[in-house]
Amino acid sequence: MHRVSSKHRVNHSASEMFDLVADVERYPEFVPLCSALKVRQRMAKPDGTEVLIADMTVSFKLVKESFTSRVTLDRANLKILVEYLQGPFSNLENRWTFEPKGDDVCDVGFFLAYEFRSRMLALLMGSMFDAAFARFSAAFEKRADAIYGRRKLASS
Repeated sequence: MHRVSSKHRVNHSASEMFDLVADVERYPEFVPLCSALKVRQRMAKPDGTEVLIADMTVSFKLVKESFTSRVTLDRANLKILVEYLQGPFSNLENRWTFEPKGDDVCDVGFFLAYEFRSRMLALLMGSMFDAAFARFSAAFEKRADAIYGRRKLASS
């Protein structure tokens, strides 16, 4: 099982970063390897969370794979959980956390664990996935700078 984990301080509020990551339909515009994303279903839960069922297509050179996941948006706790439902993986779990560190500063936590079902696909895509997932944080921070404006870290 491959695992990628990072925690990165960004010069944007936790709610801004939550909104940016929660806007999954925009992923094809800036997320590495994401060539398409379609939300099939949106459900508001009694506990205040919102659950999406989404199909994401990832592409690299001649390889194109799609998978379906359940995305739980927990705005009250500034957390996002992505759970694998079907596709080329035997396992996929993705978690985001957004910890406020000031008005316009937060720590973004990113965790991903995945394993391909097919050994051949793992050989073809594995190292590229590792490299792309390692760049996820930077892609989201760059997107935040473009949408919310680039901010300098406040002096402490």
